[in-house]
Amino acid sequence: MPGRDFRSPADFNGQLEDWLPKANHRYSRSRHGRPDELIVLDRERMRELPPVSPEAVFRNAVRLPRDYYVRVFSNDYSVDPSFIGRIVDVIADLDTVWVTHDGVIIATHVRAWARHLVLTDPAHVARAAVMRRDFRTQRVHRPEPDEAVEVRDLAAYDEIFGIDLGQQPALLEVAS
Repeated sequence: MPGRDFRSPADFNGQLEDWLPKANHRYSRSRHGRPDELIVLDRERMRELPPVSPEAVFRNAVRLPRDYYVRVFSNDYSVDPSFIGRIVDVIADLDTVWVTHDGVIIATHVRAWARHLVLTDPAHVARAAVMRRDFRTQRVHRPEPDEAVEVRDLAAYDEIFGIDLGQQPALLEVAS
Protein backbone atom coordinates (compact mmCIF):
# COMPACT_ATOMS: atom_id res chain seq x y z
CA MET A 1 0.00 0.00 0.00
CA PRO A 2 2.47 2.65 -1.14
CA GLY A 3 1.72 6.20 -0.12
CA ARG A 4 -0.53 5.24 2.79
CA ASP A 5 0.10 5.39 6.53
CA PHE A 6 -1.64 3.23 9.15
CA ARG A 7 -1.64 3.77 12.90
CA SER A 8 -3.11 0.36 13.77
CA PRO A 9 -4.96 -2.59 12.27
CA ALA A 10 -8.24 -0.76 12.99
CA ASP A 11 -7.02 2.29 11.04
CA PHE A 12 -6.03 0.01 8.15
CA ASN A 13 -9.47 -1.61 8.16
CA GLY A 14 -11.17 1.80 8.26
CA GLN A 15 -9.21 3.08 5.26
CA LEU A 16 -9.81 -0.17 3.41
CA GLU A 17 -13.54 0.07 4.11
CA ASP A 18 -13.63 3.54 2.54
CA TRP A 19 -11.61 2.48 -0.50
CA LEU A 20 -13.24 -0.90 -1.33
CA PRO A 21 -16.59 0.38 -2.70
CA LYS A 22 -14.71 2.49 -5.27
CA ALA A 23 -12.23 -0.23 -6.17
CA ASN A 24 -14.82 -3.01 -6.41
CA HIS A 25 -16.98 -1.03 -8.82
CA ARG A 26 -14.16 -0.36 -11.32
CA TYR A 27 -13.88 -2.53 -14.42
CA SER A 28 -10.77 -4.73 -14.37
CA ARG A 29 -9.40 -5.55 -17.83
CA SER A 30 -7.20 -8.37 -16.51
CA ARG A 31 -10.21 -10.06 -14.87
CA HIS A 32 -12.72 -9.07 -17.57
CA GLY A 33 -15.27 -7.70 -15.14
CA ARG A 34 -15.92 -5.71 -11.99
CA PRO A 35 -14.78 -7.34 -8.72
CA ASP A 36 -18.19 -6.89 -7.06
CA GLU A 37 -19.76 -8.95 -9.88
CA LEU A 38 -16.95 -11.54 -10.11
CA ILE A 39 -17.07 -12.33 -6.38
CA VAL A 40 -20.54 -13.82 -6.85
CA LEU A 41 -19.11 -16.31 -9.37
CA ASP A 42 -16.19 -17.13 -7.07
CA ARG A 43 -18.44 -17.82 -4.09
CA GLU A 44 -20.57 -20.23 -6.12
CA ARG A 45 -17.45 -22.32 -6.83
CA MET A 46 -16.04 -22.29 -3.28
CA ARG A 47 -16.23 -25.17 -0.85
CA GLU A 48 -17.90 -24.84 2.54
CA LEU A 49 -15.82 -23.65 5.46
CA PRO A 50 -14.63 -26.28 7.95
CA PRO A 51 -16.80 -26.73 11.06
CA VAL A 52 -13.97 -25.55 13.35
CA SER A 53 -12.07 -22.44 12.36
CA PRO A 54 -8.27 -22.61 12.62
CA GLU A 55 -6.50 -20.65 15.33
CA ALA A 56 -5.02 -17.38 14.15
CA VAL A 57 -2.37 -17.04 16.83
CA PHE A 58 1.41 -17.22 17.12
CA ARG A 59 2.73 -19.83 19.55
CA ASN A 60 6.29 -20.55 20.60
CA ALA A 61 8.08 -22.12 23.55
CA VAL A 62 11.51 -20.68 24.38
CA ARG A 63 14.01 -20.66 27.22
CA LEU A 64 13.96 -17.10 28.60
CA PRO A 65 17.42 -15.61 27.93
CA ARG A 66 19.45 -13.48 30.33
CA ASP A 67 18.19 -10.26 28.77
CA TYR A 68 14.59 -11.36 29.74
CA TYR A 69 13.04 -10.51 26.34
CA VAL A 70 11.11 -12.75 23.93
CA ARG A 71 10.82 -12.09 20.21
CA VAL A 72 7.47 -12.05 18.38
CA PHE A 73 7.54 -11.09 14.68
CA SER A 74 10.78 -9.02 14.93
CA ASN A 75 9.70 -7.18 18.11
CA ASP A 76 11.13 -7.87 21.57
CA TYR A 77 8.82 -7.96 24.61
CA SER A 78 10.04 -7.94 28.23
CA VAL A 79 9.25 -10.72 30.70
CA ASP A 80 9.62 -10.96 34.48
CA PRO A 81 13.37 -11.62 34.89
CA SER A 82 12.84 -14.08 37.74
CA PHE A 83 11.97 -16.63 35.02
CA ILE A 84 15.38 -16.40 33.30
CA GLY A 85 16.54 -19.82 32.20
CA ARG A 86 13.08 -21.40 32.33
CA ILE A 87 10.95 -22.53 29.39
CA VAL A 88 8.14 -20.03 28.75
CA ASP A 89 5.26 -20.16 26.28
CA VAL A 90 4.75 -17.14 24.04
CA ILE A 91 1.28 -16.59 22.57
CA ALA A 92 0.28 -13.67 20.35
CA ASP A 93 -2.93 -12.79 18.54
CA LEU A 94 -3.77 -9.68 16.57
CA ASP A 95 -3.96 -7.46 19.67
CA THR A 96 -2.02 -8.97 22.58
CA VAL A 97 1.18 -10.85 23.44
CA TRP A 98 1.09 -13.16 26.48
CA VAL A 99 3.99 -15.01 28.08
CA THR A 100 3.12 -17.91 30.39
CA HIS A 101 5.03 -20.36 32.55
CA ASP A 102 3.27 -23.56 33.60
CA GLY A 103 -0.06 -22.02 32.57
CA VAL A 104 0.40 -18.84 34.66
CA ILE A 105 0.58 -15.51 32.79
CA ILE A 106 3.87 -13.80 33.65
CA ALA A 107 3.82 -10.98 31.04
CA THR A 108 1.23 -9.24 28.89
CA HIS A 109 1.86 -6.60 26.23
CA VAL A 110 -0.23 -4.82 23.62
CA ARG A 111 1.04 -6.17 20.31
CA ALA A 112 3.03 -3.69 18.24
CA TRP A 113 2.63 -3.78 14.48
CA ALA A 114 5.76 -1.82 13.66
CA ARG A 115 9.01 -3.72 13.21
CA HIS A 116 12.18 -3.96 15.30
CA LEU A 117 10.76 -2.42 18.48
CA VAL A 118 11.72 -3.19 22.06
CA LEU A 119 8.70 -3.07 24.39
CA THR A 120 9.58 -2.96 28.07
CA ASP A 121 7.34 -3.13 31.11
CA PRO A 122 8.73 -0.82 33.86
CA ALA A 123 7.88 -3.47 36.47
CA HIS A 124 10.24 -5.91 34.73
CA VAL A 125 13.07 -3.36 34.77
CA ALA A 126 12.50 -2.71 38.47
CA ARG A 127 12.49 -6.44 39.24
CA ALA A 128 15.76 -6.86 37.30
CA ALA A 129 17.36 -4.03 39.30
CA VAL A 130 16.34 -5.67 42.58
CA MET A 131 17.71 -9.02 41.41
CA ARG A 132 21.04 -7.42 40.39
CA ARG A 133 21.32 -5.62 43.73
CA ASP A 134 20.58 -8.81 45.66
CA PHE A 135 23.14 -10.73 43.62
CA ARG A 136 25.84 -8.11 44.23
CA THR A 137 25.22 -7.98 47.98
CA GLN A 138 25.20 -11.76 48.13
CA ARG A 139 28.63 -11.86 46.43
CA VAL A 140 30.09 -9.19 48.72
CA HIS A 141 28.89 -10.84 51.95
CA ARG A 142 29.69 -14.41 50.98
CA PRO A 143 31.42 -16.15 53.90
CA GLU A 144 34.89 -17.60 53.40
CA PRO A 145 35.00 -21.38 53.24
CA ASP A 146 36.22 -23.14 56.40
CA GLU A 147 38.48 -25.54 54.56
CA ALA A 148 41.17 -24.57 52.11
CA VAL A 149 41.21 -26.20 48.71
CA GLU A 150 43.97 -28.78 48.37
CA VAL A 151 46.66 -27.88 45.85
CA ARG A 152 48.43 -30.79 44.19
CA ASP A 153 52.20 -30.82 43.95
CA LEU A 154 52.95 -30.82 40.23
CA ALA A 155 56.28 -32.55 40.77
CA ALA A 156 54.27 -35.79 41.08
CA TYR A 157 53.69 -35.66 37.32
CA ASP A 158 57.42 -35.31 36.70
CA GLU A 159 57.99 -38.51 38.69
CA ILE A 160 55.24 -40.38 36.80
CA PHE A 161 56.74 -39.53 33.39
CA GLY A 162 60.37 -39.88 34.51
CA ILE A 163 61.34 -36.28 33.99
CA ASP A 164 64.29 -35.01 36.00
CA LEU A 165 64.38 -31.26 36.32
CA GLY A 166 67.11 -31.22 38.93
CA GLN A 167 69.50 -29.40 36.60
CA GLN A 168 68.61 -26.01 35.29
CA PRO A 169 69.30 -25.77 31.54
CA ALA A 170 72.04 -23.32 30.66
CA LEU A 171 70.94 -20.14 28.98
CA LEU A 172 72.22 -19.68 25.49
CA GLU A 173 74.01 -16.51 24.78
CA VAL A 174 73.23 -14.91 21.51
CA ALA A 175 76.17 -13.36 19.73
CA SER A 176 75.44 -9.87 18.59
